Amino acid sequence: MAAQITDQTRRTFLKQAALGTAAALAYPTSRVLGANDRIRVGMIGVGDRGNDLLGQILSVHGVEVVAMADVYSRRRDQAKGRVPGIQTVDDHRRLLDMKDIDAVIVASPLHIHARHFLDTLAAGKDLYAEKTMTWSIPESDKCLAAAKESNRVVQIGLQHQSSGALLDAKQWIKDGWVGKVTQVESWMSRNTPHAKGQWVRPVPSDCNPQDVNWGAFLNGRPERPFDGFRFINWRLFWEFSGGNCAENMVHQIAWIMGALDLPLPSGAYMSGGVFSEKDGREVPDTIAVTLEFPKDIVVTWQSTFSNKHYELGDRILGSDGTLEHHFDEPLQYWPEKTNRSGGESTRGKSHDQKHMQNWIDCVRSRGTPNAPPEIGYRSAIAVHISNLSYKNKRRITLDEAKAMTPEYS
Repeated sequence: MAAQITDQTRRTFLKQAALGTAAALAYPTSRVLGANDRIRVGMIGVGDRGNDLLGQILSVHGVEVVAMADVYSRRRDQAKGRVPGIQTVDDHRRLLDMKDIDAVIVASPLHIHARHFLDTLAAGKDLYAEKTMTWSIPESDKCLAAAKESNRVVQIGLQHQSSGALLDAKQWIKDGWVGKVTQVESWMSRNTPHAKGQWVRPVPSDCNPQDVNWGAFLNGRPERPFDGFRFINWRLFWEFSGGNCAENMVHQIAWIMGALDLPLPSGAYMSGGVFSEKDGREVPDTIAVTLEFPKDIVVTWQSTFSNKHYELGDRILGSDGTLEHHFDEPLQYWPEKTNRSGGESTRGKSHDQKHMQNWIDCVRSRGTPNAPPEIGYRSAIAVHISNLSYKNKRRITLDEAKAMTPEYS
């Protein structure tokens, strides 16, 4: 069957997948991997985050990065400097047509995640998709359905899912150390020099219409003249970004959901605004989110870009004990003597796994990675419902959020 697939059929199928329509065909991988075979990887999007992931994948034994796609010539040239001999293209579809690629890392801007996610699965490649999984709720639904229908290994870039702290939290909760949990507190804080807003990057001199495929970057957004500032600083604008909820909250909410096995949130309220630096950004830099869950649990997340004293953390507050989690530190536990008088405080001992290594291990074994599409989906919905609350200036229920039509502004 695979030998009869024409180039035209392949292009048609990829187009259907990008639009989220039902596909009638499924592509097998180009080869069956043996335990000692080198895994050939392609990358779509190698900007700042993509370069971080490129460094991670280059450190994994038995992997060869053979191709990358990016709409910006500067990034293609930078990739050639880091990986001699790498093939570079300006259209991700050309990369997905390469039969010798086994797996693909997607690190494009958020508003293009779904297109690259769906196209990669349609091309029969295993997938590492950077967080947040999608830009909108309808895209999340399509991507989750496509992942379930495929036989591909999909890892979402939620690195906290590979942490030893999550293993310890799950075990201690299972063992009854925490008791009934009704509230979780989480926070993330940063700071920048005065008059320098978070995420704002200079626009290189070669960022121009000749060196950027502007139409591919817009990905269906309203046509307008090339704007180098928006291209480089896409995180500042709603039509391309999910703001700080999509950049940072998603990691912590996924960790909390994973630890407590939480379902989708039933409602959310988000307040805040652009308070730190009035630099033209649309997404807020000061945020307070309240997420409600059917299991009688309230999860809060607060963030500021003008003070980093408390940095990042989570507290799970239970009737029998407290868990406190800080990034790159062991999990801490304190018993609530009211209900667990014999309990003792302790620190977690489980080691972190390398998230990228976990993905490659599963590509070989065909196992389930630490951050499968299901946790990517649940955490993405938490992000989207929060942002919808902020935009509508009121509490939003899950049902309301799912009924809303995505807007580009």
